[in-house]
Amino acid sequence: MRYHNITKDDMLNGDGLRVVLWVAGCSHCCKECQNPVTWDPNGGIVFDQKAKDELFRELEKSYITGITFSGGDPMHLANEPGVTELAKEIRQAFPEKTIWLYTGGLWESMKNREITKYLDVVVDGEYERDKRSTQLHWKGSSNQRVIDVPASLRENRVILHE
Repeated sequence: MRYHNITKDDMLNGDGLRVVLWVAGCSHCCKECQNPVTWDPNGGIVFDQKAKDELFRELEKSYITGITFSGGDPMHLANEPGVTELAKEIRQAFPEKTIWLYTGGLWESMKNREITKYLDVVVDGEYERDKRSTQLHWKGSSNQRVIDVPASLRENRVILHE
């Protein structure tokens, strides 16, 4: 897995104050994407132990609410195994922290994957420029959904995050 950046004290990509891991690799290539530099799965730098230690140091801070996986697309083939393992480790080490994931894919295509066991919220769907609004909370276009993962798994249907 490769990544472009680790953002600290982020307030835009999920609720509370968060750490964001911006992974490399996206096959959606949405028109007017805000992060086209992250599309290349060979871009960025290798996510190594040093980067992991940096993430965990940030998550140890009491005022950090959790982590958000974004990019790129954390569900890209180059990322899913690494992001899944990382989410599992974070869930075990920091059970009180929330884990958010942004993907251009749809919930319906990922709801049966292992990673969902560790997630609290998924923001799904490709960014669509014609549905863009700056009034939307935690998403860029109105077609995207902010999904409560545990409730959706329990109810076997999409339950939106409040």
